Formats: sequence, C-alpha cells, structure tokens
Amino acid sequence: MDDYLLDAALEHWPTIRMMYERFAEKRPVMLFDIEEQRVYAYPYTEFTKELSDRSQQSLKKQYEEAVRENRIVVFVRDNERRRLVSFLTDRE
Repeated sequence: MDDYLLDAALEHWPTIRMMYERFAEKRPVMLFDIEEQRVYAYPYTEFTKELSDRSQQSLKKQYEEAVRENRIVVFVRDNERRRLVSFLTDRE
C-alpha cells in the first residue's frame, strides 16, 4: 500500500471511526476520499457493485474476516492518482 494513502486514513481516523460507529449495526464498508476529504459509510452489498469481479472477491474475504474479528474494512480512494486501496483495522 502506498504510505500516503495509509497516512491519509490515519490522519482522518477519528472521523472514520465515528462514522463507522454511527452505523456499526449495519457493518458498513468505510471509504475515505482524498480529493473530497470526506468519509463515507457504505452497505457491503452496495459497495461491491462498484468493484470489478476480482476486487469483489478480495473484499468478500476482507469483509468476512472483519465481521469475524470485529474489525473494520477501510478503503482509501485517490482519484487523481487512480488508486483505491483497502485494509482492515481494529475498531479501537
């Protein structure tokens, strides 16, 4: 993962966590958009529709692990550099 994407997510972690907790019962997939400087919480099924088949399979594995281990799936999108990366993180 590009370090700048991880750094951007960490910089906005309080907002990402707050948004996740607001919708925690729905187990959302989180997205931080670098250009917009905004955090989004998406339902899993809605988010997967926007991904390629390969990315859907990758997200499925991450999401199942996140649910099992009480973690969060976070995506960081940089439209300018055409990058979309994901990672799992603890809820704390």
